[in-house]
Amino acid sequence: MKKKKRNNSTKDLGDLSRKIINILRKNGGKTYNYKQIASILGVDDPGSRNQITKKLAQLAAKKEIEQVERGKFKIEGRKNYYQGKLDMTTKGYGYVMVEELEDDVFIPQNDLNTAFHGDEVEIYIYNNRRKKKSEGEVTRVINRKRTEFVGILDLQKDFGFVRIDDAKMYTDFFVQKNKIQDAKDGDKVVVEMEDWPDKADSPFGKITKVLGTPGEHQTEIHGILAQYGLPHDFPTEVEEFANQIDTSIQESEIKKRRDMRDVLTFTIDPKDAKDFDDALSFQKLDNGQFEVGIHIADVSHYLKPGTILDEEAYERATSVYLVDRVVPMLPEILSNNACSLRPNEEKYTFSAVFKMDKNAKVVDQWFGRTVTYSDARFAYEEAQHIIETRGGDIPAGVSIKEDAYKANDNVVEAILELNAMAKKMRSRRMREGAISFDKVEVKFQLDEQNEPIGVFFKTSEDANKLIEEFMLLANRKVAEFIGKQDPKKTFVYRCHDEPDDSKLASLQTIVSKFGHKLNLKDKNSIASSLNSLLVDVQGTKEQNMVDTLTIRTMSKAYYGTENIGHYGLAFDYYTHFTSPIRRYPDVMVHRLLQRYLDNNPTANQDEYEEKCHHSSDMEGLATSAERDSIKYMQVKFMQDHQDEDYVGVISGVTDWGIFVEIIENKCEGMIRLRDLKDDHYEFDEENYAVVGRKTKKVYQLGDEVYVNVKNADLLKRHLDFNLLGLKEEVENK
Repeated sequence: MKKKKRNNSTKDLGDLSRKIINILRKNGGKTYNYKQIASILGVDDPGSRNQITKKLAQLAAKKEIEQVERGKFKIEGRKNYYQGKLDMTTKGYGYVMVEELEDDVFIPQNDLNTAFHGDEVEIYIYNNRRKKKSEGEVTRVINRKRTEFVGILDLQKDFGFVRIDDAKMYTDFFVQKNKIQDAKDGDKVVVEMEDWPDKADSPFGKITKVLGTPGEHQTEIHGILAQYGLPHDFPTEVEEFANQIDTSIQESEIKKRRDMRDVLTFTIDPKDAKDFDDALSFQKLDNGQFEVGIHIADVSHYLKPGTILDEEAYERATSVYLVDRVVPMLPEILSNNACSLRPNEEKYTFSAVFKMDKNAKVVDQWFGRTVTYSDARFAYEEAQHIIETRGGDIPAGVSIKEDAYKANDNVVEAILELNAMAKKMRSRRMREGAISFDKVEVKFQLDEQNEPIGVFFKTSEDANKLIEEFMLLANRKVAEFIGKQDPKKTFVYRCHDEPDDSKLASLQTIVSKFGHKLNLKDKNSIASSLNSLLVDVQGTKEQNMVDTLTIRTMSKAYYGTENIGHYGLAFDYYTHFTSPIRRYPDVMVHRLLQRYLDNNPTANQDEYEEKCHHSSDMEGLATSAERDSIKYMQVKFMQDHQDEDYVGVISGVTDWGIFVEIIENKCEGMIRLRDLKDDHYEFDEENYAVVGRKTKKVYQLGDEVYVNVKNADLLKRHLDFNLLGLKEEVENK
C-alpha cells in the first residue's frame, strides 16, 4: 500500500490517540517519552509536542496505556487483541466476528491490512466509547480462507490486472507479464495470490487457469465452481485408483453380512437420478406388524481411510448440484455403478431395519451391514400415481420406461402401507414441534446447449414425503442408538439450534404486512405458528418470499460431535446416515457405527470435530455455488424475455432500491430508486416502503407491481427492472 507523505505540523495529528497506541502496541513492552513519539510521528513543532504530552496523560488516566515512570509510557503486550473471522461488505469495509465479544468489530477499509472476506484474522480494538460499535484494525492474517479468485483480465503491454468478480473484494490483482500464461485481454481467469508487498497498491498474483470468454455458458459455470474453490473433475490418479477397486459381489463378503436379498426391496428417486443411495424393503410379519428396512449404499466398504480416494472425497465433502450438472463427491465407478442401488442388482448395503406397529411406532431395531437386491426402481411421479390411484397401472405419460406398464402388486401394497405409516410419523413430528418446510424449488428446462427454455416449480408430494420420513427415521434412530447408549462416545451429529429471537421479531413484522401473525410466546407456540404461517402462504403471491425469510430466521444446521439436538425436526438426536454417495459426514457415521457395533473404543473427538467443521464449511460453499448457478440461469432466461411485462411482488426494500420477485418464474431483480423519475423516493425503514417526497406515493413490501427487464447482467448475475407501476394502476389504465 502507498504510504502517505508526512507534514511536520499539528495538521498530521488527527486521531492522535490511535497513532500513539499504534506506536506503543507495535513495540510492546518498550517505553517511550513524548519526544520519541514526536520523532516517530515526524513532528517537531512545540504545538504538536504539547498535544502529544496531553494525549499521553489522558490515555494513561483511562488505563489504555501505562505510565511506568514519570514521562515514560508503554502498553501491555497483548491487551485488546482478539481473533475472529472477517466479514466484508460490498461497500469496502468489514466486521470481525469475535466469539468472546457480544458485538462485531467494525474494520475501516484502510485498516484491513491485506485481509479478505472470510479470512481468520487477529485484530486490535480501539476503545472508542463515543460510538456504539467497537472499531479496530487487522494486525495479522492468521489463515486465508482462499488464495484463488475469479476475475476478468485487463491486459496491458507489460503486465495485467485481474478485476475480481466478487462484490466483497475491494482490490484487483497485479499480474506480471511472465505470470499471465496464455490468457488474453478480457478473459475470465483464476488468479492465485502470491504476495502483497508493503508499498504496493494491489496484491501480486499469477494466473493459474483460463476459464474462457465471459458470458459463455461453460465459462460461467466453471467460474462459479472456481469462485468457491470447488473442483469440476477428478485428478487422473484418483480416477485410476477408483477404477482399480474390485466392485464384484463376493461370497466370502456376503457371509459376513445379513442376507436380505429375498426381501421385497425397491428405490424411489427423481426420474433423472443416476445415483440411488437408498432403498426400502418391506414385509408383513405374522403378528400384524411390519418390518421396514432402510438400506443405504455401503460406501465405506470401498472407501478406505488413508487412500487418495478417501482424501479426495473428504476434501470435496459433498456433491454439488448445479442447474446443468452434478459435481460428484465420488468418481462415477462408485457413485453411479458399484454403490448405486440399481434395480435387479445385488449390492452391499448398510441398513437400519425396524419392526413397526400399525401406528408406525418402532418396537424393535437392528443396525448392520447387509447384502440386498433391488426388485424395482420408481420415479417419484410413478410412486405418486400409485398413491393417488391406489393401483399399479402406470400410464405412459408418467412411466420412466418407454411405455405404460403394471407395477407388481406386492410393491403397490408396500408403497401404500409405507405411505400410511409415513403420514402418521409426519403428523407425530409436527405435534412434537417440527417445522414443515415444503419450499418450492425453481427448476429449469434446458435444451441441448444448456440454454433455459422454460421454468417450472418442484413441490414435495406424498411420494417425496414417504421417502423423507423413513430417511429421517433411520437418521434419528442411528443417532439415538449411539447417543443414548453412551453420550461420551465420539459421534457425528447433525445439529440445529433454536432460532434467534431478533430474527423472529423481524419476521413477525414483515409477515404482518401480509396479514399473518406469529405467536412467539414459547418454543412450542413458535413452532406451531411458523407451521401455520407456512400453510397459510401456500399458493399466495408472497409464498416464496415468506418461505425464504422463514428459513433465514432459522439457525444454520451444522455437523458436530457435541449433540444439541435438531430444533427444526424436533429431534433430541439426529445425524446423517442415508446419503454416503454424496455426503462425507454419512461416510463418517457409517464408520463410527460399525466401530461401535464391533465394541471398539471411542474414536478421537478432536479429529472428528475438525472433520465436522470442514464438512459444514464445504456444505456452505456448495450451497452458495448452487444458489449462484440458479441466479445465473434466471438472468440468462430473462435475457430472452426482455420485451415482456411481468407481475411481481415487492420482496425487499432498501435505501437504494426495491427488490421484486416475478410471480410466474420466481426471478428476482432490483428497481433502483434513482431510476424512478416521477418523484424523489425516500426509504421508510419502519414500514418496509419507499415514499415519494412530493406525491406521497408508496411502494411497500408485498405490493404487486408490473415490471420489465432493464438490464440482465450475466457476469454479475444481476437483474435490473423498470417499474411500470402498481398492478391495479396498470390494469386500470
